[in-house]
This record gives sequence, C-alpha cells and structure tokens, in this order.
Amino acid sequence: PQWDHLDMQDRADHALIRLRQELSVYANLRQFRLYAGLEDASAVKADLISGGVDFIILRELSSGAYYGQPKFSEVTPSGRRAIDTIEYYDFQVERLTRYGYELARQRRCRLTSMSKWNALESSRLWRDVVEEMAAEYPDVDTQHEIVDAGAMNLIQRPAEYDVIVMPNMFGDILGDEAAVLAGSIGMVPSAEISLDGTSLYEPIHGSANDIEGKNIANPIGTILSGALMFRYSLDCPDGADEIERAVGRVIEEGYRTADILRSPGQQRVSTSEMGDLVVAKLRE
Repeated sequence: PQWDHLDMQDRADHALIRLRQELSVYANLRQFRLYAGLEDASAVKADLISGGVDFIILRELSSGAYYGQPKFSEVTPSGRRAIDTIEYYDFQVERLTRYGYELARQRRCRLTSMSKWNALESSRLWRDVVEEMAAEYPDVDTQHEIVDAGAMNLIQRPAEYDVIVMPNMFGDILGDEAAVLAGSIGMVPSAEISLDGTSLYEPIHGSANDIEGKNIANPIGTILSGALMFRYSLDCPDGADEIERAVGRVIEEGYRTADILRSPGQQRVSTSEMGDLVVAKLRE
C-alpha cells in the first residue's frame, strides 16, 4: 500500500509486466488440484468438491486490458477520466488456444473457453477463433461459457473442468478465485510459457509481507511450480509426478502449514519443516 501513490509505470508490479514482455511469455498456466485430505481446508461445501478438483486455467498473457493502448487518465471539464483498451489479434488467441488443446489431449480431452462475447468485441473474436480451431481437435470436447456464469460454475461444478482458456484479465481474476477450491492460495503453482522456451515458474500468491521472516508460509505452491517446470520445460514428466506424489503423501499424513490447518488431528509445521518433509518423501 505504501507504493500505491506512484504512477503505474513506477510501481513494482509493473516490472513484472515488463519482464513478461522482455521474455515473450504468452501463456499463464495455473494448475488447481485438491489433494486428498485437504477437503476441510477448502472454502467450498464438501458436496461441491466431492467429484474432485483437477483442472488448468490457461490465461492469455501478452495482450488484453493490461497491455492495450491507449491507456491513460486525465482531468477533463466533465471530471476525471480513465481509459484502458482491450485489444486482441486472432493469432494471439490461436496460439494460446492451440496450447490449451494440446494440454487437453494429454489430460481428459475437455477444453472450455470463457469470455464475454455477449458484450465485448474482443471476446467475440476470442470465441470465433476458438470455434474455428475446434474443428482441428475433434477428439477434444469444446465448450464456451460467458465468463460471469463461468465464475459461478467453476465453484459449483469444478469436476466438470479440465483445461480452461480465457483472456488476460478474466484469467487473472478467476485464477485467484479458483484457489479456494485447492484449500489455499499457497497450494497453487503456475507457469508462464514463452515463445522461445524461456519460461517462468512461481506460485500464484504474492509476497505476503505481513508474514515475512516468520517461517509460516506454505511452500507447496513453490514446490509444485518446480513440478510444472519438470513437466513443461524439462520434458521430465516422471520427475513432476514424483514431486506431486511426495506432496500428496505429506498431506495424507496430516502435516499442515498454518493456512491449511483445520482439524485437531493434524500437525502444524513451519515452512522449512514442510519443505523437509517433501524432500524426505522424494528420497524414500
């Protein structure tokens, strides 16, 4: 909050946008999974997650409202005025969607496109491009949802989703909303995929300055981001599977950081202890 007074281009979070531009990243992949034993940590009713949670949100990361021009604010005789621009080219939608279809083929062969085609021209283009590409992937079940209805359905029927593609801003918002299904935002890994293979891997949560140095943060999102790196950059799916299994075994044995601790029978552990537990499972 102490930096909120700065102009947008001078804020630290703008540096992330610049980094993404310099590295030519175009897709943000967030993997949401509810591990067995974490049902009580989810903010969602048990009957809504009884079918399981295991889906990917694929967010377009190179264009949309965060990058479109013009972008400015001004004072006019009629009052203060601000302008943001949502702009998409068909090739930007196509490359993200193609990546999504290839992911879906490796998973459960379902792809859902979420946009706001009933109100935005950019979303009409989005839907049209996805629909055109669906003919290239007849083995994948393609569905379209208006994003506001999708936000509700994602919570009420998470088991129905496999791979979801959506424009930048919508993916940013729903990508955080969906974290409640996984038990904590600290459980969710992400990858930022680039055109040339130089990708970024990180948990989706922020810096959490309020708990800095307390050794209580959940490291699992970071650990699982490493699993994504093994799978999508290092072409080592077996290594990714081993990491994810190790995390699952630690959770099943009842170890919890503070953010996912719910029941008396669970054992609270620190950040470093949780990391050590996962490493120990990997060595077994």
